[in-house]
Amino acid sequence: MSILFFSEDVDFPKLKKRKTTNWIKQIIGLHNSSVGDISFIFCSDLYLLSVNKQYLNHDYYTDIITFDYVDNGVISGDIFISVERVAENAASFNTDLGNEMSRVIIHGVLHLLGFKDKTDQESKAMREKEDFCIKILEKGEF
Repeated sequence: MSILFFSEDVDFPKLKKRKTTNWIKQIIGLHNSSVGDISFIFCSDLYLLSVNKQYLNHDYYTDIITFDYVDNGVISGDIFISVERVAENAASFNTDLGNEMSRVIIHGVLHLLGFKDKTDQESKAMREKEDFCIKILEKGEF
């Protein structure tokens, strides 16, 4: 089982793969689940828009799309992330690009773990969980 990182039509973002992989594994373990195959595909806005249209019938830009292949507690999926959208969000939220990328990465993992963000209450819980995970990353406790 593995966590893999790819890029499509963009330069690969500055990312510490080993540290990020270990962090993701710890977060999954904290939720009493095991790591399956997770692929992160970093791409452009246009690439992610085409994925959004083709597979979800949505005609709008987004920062992330998560395809869930979770089976019986084994966390697997494909997570597409728009590097352009993450950079725009970092500027809008006045935060560091690396921090925003980590937040989006773990957001996708949390979706695979069953967390939702459709309602205000779900979004609030998701944000709190993201904050918790970011603190673990910052402390390097893995």
